[in-house]
Amino acid sequence: MARSPFTLVAAVTAASPGAEVVGARALTSDGDGRFDSAIATLADGRELVIRVAEDDAAALELAEESLALRALTAGTREMLAFGAPAYVGETRVGEARALVTDLMPGFQIDAAQIPAGRGAAVSIGKTIAAVHALPASIVRAVGLPVRDAQGVRADIQQMIDRAAATGRVPARLTVRWRDAAADDDLWRFESAVTLGGMQAQSFLFEDDPDEGPHVVGVLGWRGLNVGDPAEDLGWLSGAPDAATDVHSAYDAASSRASDDALRVRARLHAELEFARWLVHGAELRREDIVDDAAALLESLAEGLRHDDLRVVSAYTGGVDSALDVLERVPATTSSVDTSMQTDAYRPEDLLWDDTDEPDTDAADGDPGDEEAEVRPEAAGGGAGHPSWEEPTQDLSEVSGVRGSTHEALDEESDASEGAPGPFGARDSSEDDAHTGLDPAEEAQRAARAALQRWSSSDSE
Repeated sequence: MARSPFTLVAAVTAASPGAEVVGARALTSDGDGRFDSAIATLADGRELVIRVAEDDAAALELAEESLALRALTAGTREMLAFGAPAYVGETRVGEARALVTDLMPGFQIDAAQIPAGRGAAVSIGKTIAAVHALPASIVRAVGLPVRDAQGVRADIQQMIDRAAATGRVPARLTVRWRDAAADDDLWRFESAVTLGGMQAQSFLFEDDPDEGPHVVGVLGWRGLNVGDPAEDLGWLSGAPDAATDVHSAYDAASSRASDDALRVRARLHAELEFARWLVHGAELRREDIVDDAAALLESLAEGLRHDDLRVVSAYTGGVDSALDVLERVPATTSSVDTSMQTDAYRPEDLLWDDTDEPDTDAADGDPGDEEAEVRPEAAGGGAGHPSWEEPTQDLSEVSGVRGSTHEALDEESDASEGAPGPFGARDSSEDDAHTGLDPAEEAQRAARAALQRWSSSDSE
């Protein structure tokens, strides 16, 4: 049974001795019940967040987040142009573990609603690059995981084997994943500091009158490690409008060596979230989770046609989305949350949508880059980028790495035909002709209109 905010904030003084709590309210963040959360208002005006684990797995997540936040020393934080939650303290509420951090300002944007153009998309790309540029020493110093390319590869192979052992993974997927794991070309990369799988909800935004929404905070540090930067980019397949610009901004801001296989691995990591969800259910002996994961894997397998998880020298087409499940999954209303972070993952966040694929025969030049949380690649990337990097893959439902939730998808065909998208109906050429705006300005106008709606809604 969920604890009341008053019960939760009463424990804040135990985690932060001397704190004088004068107010309490609920923290709304689309959690799935694995955490109880509340906001405590202090006499000095500060606001703190307390999160209480509901089970052992959630308690482990809080312990991992606590360690990661303490690894972000003052010197480390000065390297970043955005904020991260500050560790305040830990305590217990009854027998449950509780973590207290400061409340970070800003609003969140669902992946499918992140607009193209300058503003949010460009800021996200720069933010991901900044995280990946952090020195590995901050991870090593506190004993967090450090893996090179072969270590990541070994973990992937182990996950594939564990998922296959359940007997619920379609043979086609098992073969596909094992072939990718065996492809040496995919596993030649420079490891980096990553969050182990960002999501759209990892980013907190504020608005800039000229440049549009920009990232002011990053949440979800519990997966902090040295590993594959592609893990932080897979979610971008669920942001079809913004993916190209996110990739371009990431590439422009990154000082890392070129990695032609980055997007392919990001796709692999995203697909394996279904496998992780399956293994999670099997370990807990939760048939409901196992059945849910198995259904997602079946949908994934059905959506695959001719695309391979391999590095290609140029965009050749023939790549269809792996997750053509829009008609199989009840649509939900996407929302923008101005509170703090998503409390957990839900299976729905893993769903993707494979809508109409553009005519790939016409793609003679460099492929367009695609994901933003999904890879440091640039939109407009050159040869060597995987064929599925273009925004033909609307993986709008892959918004939660490691867990479980599907969010509403906006079919790519709707957007291409002028149908209502995340920001309402918009006619391509006629609208631009009337306004006199170029595509980038038009995207910002759409973002501005959406931001007004976000700002006018009650975030809590």
